[in-house]
Amino acid sequence: MAEATGKTALVTGATDGVGRVVARALAGQGWRVLLHGRDPARGEALVGEIAKAGGTARFLRADLASLAEVRRLADEVRAATDRLELLINNAGIGTAGEGRQTSADGHELRFAVNYLSHFLLTYRLLPLIRASAPARIVNVSSAGQQAIDFADVMLAGNYSGVAAYCQSKLAQIMFTVDLAGELEGSGVIANALHPSSYMNTTMVKRAGVSPMSRVEDGAAAILKLAVGPELEGRSGLYFNVQREARANAQAYDAAARRRLRELSLELTGLKGEVAA
Repeated sequence: MAEATGKTALVTGATDGVGRVVARALAGQGWRVLLHGRDPARGEALVGEIAKAGGTARFLRADLASLAEVRRLADEVRAATDRLELLINNAGIGTAGEGRQTSADGHELRFAVNYLSHFLLTYRLLPLIRASAPARIVNVSSAGQQAIDFADVMLAGNYSGVAAYCQSKLAQIMFTVDLAGELEGSGVIANALHPSSYMNTTMVKRAGVSPMSRVEDGAAAILKLAVGPELEGRSGLYFNVQREARANAQAYDAAARRRLRELSLELTGLKGEVAA
């Protein structure tokens, strides 16, 4: 992954916070970066900044709270490039909010945006990623993880923003472990990480928490998984910042992962298209 000239990366949540730093860094290394975000003004401003610095980028707008928009985003990515060597699933919603919210499809909002959207996006783009091997998928998760309650995945009976966030982030890791097994031998690796604790991001500020680390710290951790030579051939791992670590025990429970996968295929409309 060292030679980036001519290679393409997609970064979700690229117009703010750690995603913005990662996108600029990749462009500086010679990647053509597809920038996902919701705000066209911020997206085009970042495209301009990258161009001014000599890089190449393109903005793609989508609201990940809508699975229809996720499908459209995947279509636009395929129309924009015939290769995708790097997918960084970074966009997300934090713990702050006024009570339980739902997505455009009626799913609990954090589960929908932080996890389901990226599950769907990854599978829609997987043929392109496979054809671009060697390639990498990085799922930006969190150290905040909570075992999924399969009796109430959408937390309709006992909601809290923290529980919703932590369930969604563990779901990302469980997905990563399964994806690594599915992609074994393909030249595509998939890993997940907690980038840094309480970075100076909009998400952290909205939660009313004082930052403990910088977005640059989180970006360095993400970039290690995205382009670091030490990750060549290593897949299905979880990192706490830049150190390999163990996630919540449910991530290594094959039966729990199978239940989550079956539910995810059903909720995203991928059932019948992707093997359960």
